[in-house]
Amino acid sequence: MSTETNITDRVNNWMKHSVTLKLVSITILVLLLLIPTSMIKSIISEREQLSSEAIAEVSSKWANAQTINGPILTIPLVYEAENKDGKYETTKYMHILPDELKIDGQVNPEKLKRGIYEIVVYKSKVGVSGQFQLTQKIDQNNLKSINYNDAFLTIGLSDLRGIKENIIVNWADQKIKAQPGSKINAIISSGVTIGLSGEHLTSGKPIPFDFQLNLQGSENLSFTPIGSTTSVALQSDWSSPSFNGNFLPNDRSVSDSGFTASWKVLQLNRNFPQSWVGNGYSKSMDEAGFGVDLILPMDDYQKSMRSSKYAIMTITLTFLIFFLVEVLQGRKIHAFQYTLVGLALSIFYVLLISISEHTNFNLAYGIATIATVSMITLYSKSVFKQTKIVLLLLAVLIGIYGFLFVTLQLTDFALLLGAVGLSAILGATMYFTRNVNWYQLKSEAV
Repeated sequence: MSTETNITDRVNNWMKHSVTLKLVSITILVLLLLIPTSMIKSIISEREQLSSEAIAEVSSKWANAQTINGPILTIPLVYEAENKDGKYETTKYMHILPDELKIDGQVNPEKLKRGIYEIVVYKSKVGVSGQFQLTQKIDQNNLKSINYNDAFLTIGLSDLRGIKENIIVNWADQKIKAQPGSKINAIISSGVTIGLSGEHLTSGKPIPFDFQLNLQGSENLSFTPIGSTTSVALQSDWSSPSFNGNFLPNDRSVSDSGFTASWKVLQLNRNFPQSWVGNGYSKSMDEAGFGVDLILPMDDYQKSMRSSKYAIMTITLTFLIFFLVEVLQGRKIHAFQYTLVGLALSIFYVLLISISEHTNFNLAYGIATIATVSMITLYSKSVFKQTKIVLLLLAVLIGIYGFLFVTLQLTDFALLLGAVGLSAILGATMYFTRNVNWYQLKSEAV
């Protein structure tokens, strides 16, 4: 009986003092704490989805992203054709692009709110000018007539709800009011049409044009380079633009007061001609578009998601301090105490995402950090019972959350900083534990 009791006591003593078992237990606990961390990531994704839905709803009422495509000159060509029933007439449409196209725009962004969510919209004034040069060769085979009087211009606008003023086109010496709808839906699905008289089309001289667009839209403004030479100049007081599409600006300037950008695109830079007959090249025109996104600087949900990916680092480093205190100072810490500390570390991310929805991210991060660090530090005071160790833990926690904050502010160098930081932390841990005899700790414990 005494032998069995002795064995039981030795097993209990080993379980109580074994460093290896403690390490295994802590590792399992860290892995288990990844479950609430994963749930927190789901919460962030859900809130981000709600934000996207709010943006889509506001944009659908204000106006969606705008793409300006045009003007395109279309001239009907009447040909004689023949089949088994005899001869008949068929109309083909020749589409001609401007020889020169200049676009000068002023974009005035605004922030709208839908509940707690912020959406970027804009009002813009865009001046479009250029000229057409009708030097294209027309297939004369079976050609009966060229209906210059039925020619028309088409201006493509991706969301017609954004038009705030009537569009008046100055065509040579005429002022012509645009009519709703596109007559060339296979090429431009959404836009306006300007009917033309044929008097200037047969002169053989360049035909100048210009018009103004008062447009509003959401988040993005883009252009299609349909001119033989297309020049676009934009300016805005928005300080965080993202230039995208098939062409980046030739010149740009971005500052806290706004941005200016200019593009120059030649017909040789895109994969469609200056004129054609039929309904081709719609896809090529769409692929050639370029423009600017008016983005919110580093979306708070993206920052929160990135910070949650460092959760295992935060939990592991904090547990490491508790473990080293336990094995080096002989202070026994129960698994339940580790669990409470781990849950406090997890609550940080809930605080961060919930507070950042009502204020700016940096302030939310500060509040969540103070709350979490204070909670763990005060709790560790009763666990460690040594002020200098509590202060050491406080310094480590501040260092961890400070390092994470700096990493979140970076985009291009975030991975580099993270790798260097983790390497430094591992190196410091190896240095401070270099003289620990882990086998001696185990033999003394048993």
